Amino acid sequence: MRKKMTALNWTALILGLIFLYTPIILVIVYSFNESKLVTVWSGFSTKWYSDLFEQEGIWSATKTSLLLAISTSTFAVVLGTMAAFALVKFRRFKGKTRFSGITYAPMVMPEIIMGSSLGLTFVALKFSTGFFTMMIAHITFTMCYVVVVVQSRLTGFDRHIEEAAMDLGADGIRTFFYITLPMIFPAIISGWLLSFTLSLDDLVIATFTTGPGGTTLPIWIYSKARLGVSPNINALSTLMIGIVATIVFLVTLINLYLTKRREEDEKNAAKEALS
Repeated sequence: MRKKMTALNWTALILGLIFLYTPIILVIVYSFNESKLVTVWSGFSTKWYSDLFEQEGIWSATKTSLLLAISTSTFAVVLGTMAAFALVKFRRFKGKTRFSGITYAPMVMPEIIMGSSLGLTFVALKFSTGFFTMMIAHITFTMCYVVVVVQSRLTGFDRHIEEAAMDLGADGIRTFFYITLPMIFPAIISGWLLSFTLSLDDLVIATFTTGPGGTTLPIWIYSKARLGVSPNINALSTLMIGIVATIVFLVTLINLYLTKRREEDEKNAAKEALS
């Protein structure tokens, strides 16, 4: 029986939404402010958006951030899916506890500790800091989130489907690509989106592991905000919010479509088995 929402629950929910979304709404509203003063409304204007793209270094930072987020999320999804598959498929193997601890450690470790330790590691190994070192660092701290998302889907996965496919003559590789992978694909997409978002808005770890020519959008925004928040920063933040919201919306639609299609295929398969 589903419990009804009480007045206390509704109050806590509304206050939580106000606390979370009021700053975002204010940033969006004041990005259209005509005045240079970000706290004084003097009329509607879109001039700060056109002025934004004339700022020095904005295009280079945007390109670096997008390339970094895409490459990081792609590698994190591949490695995270493999790790999740190993943890679920092979329930008992030597060193599983240590492997799980190493995998989940970046999730609970403070970013400043992780960023400083990775930065010192790259210096000790005499790596040339830049895009490559930032990508390694981002893969390290985003992969654990992919593991959690994919592992939760694999845990609730019906193993009888794989066994039925193997009984019909499919080997392990064909079973994975034709049965397992399509079933966990929505979780993989969710993990990719989560990694993309975390990499795109990271500042602390990127600051410790970046180098010449490795300025990302968060680093560029922070360098400008240190001199005072300007309407340009509000405009850029609004664009980033819009991009992330659009990606989340599209991925949600894709996941809903894939889930609905999978349920329909399971129903059709069950009907064929009974007929």
